Amino acid sequence: MRLLLDTHTLLWWLAGDQALSDAAREAIADPDNEVFVSTASAWEIATKYQLGRLSGAALITADIAGAVASQGFTELPISIRDGQAAGGLPAIHKDPFDRMLIAQAVTAGMVIVSNEAMFNAYAVPRLW
Repeated sequence: MRLLLDTHTLLWWLAGDQALSDAAREAIADPDNEVFVSTASAWEIATKYQLGRLSGAALITADIAGAVASQGFTELPISIRDGQAAGGLPAIHKDPFDRMLIAQAVTAGMVIVSNEAMFNAYAVPRLW
């Protein structure tokens, strides 16, 4: 299975946070699954850290690419096609970072790993 981690999922995985569901933890740890992290998540982490909303993420923010690589996850760049798909999504969810993740999961045929129940309003498979 190809998994795309939502930003909070990535942060909780890296921190060993118990907020991560058992199903998500097992799927991410399963060596048969490919785990991807979007460039949008790096952008979101850096932006929210700078705004003071992720004060505990200083080490991750200093080297997001290194944190992703250390877990064996694959970086997922944002393409023009992804941008167009995100911009064309119904305006159910306003968060631009989440909209990009939804668009990338849909266009790349991935399952998004997220606790965001609002994602169910879109045609994207969600695991939690």
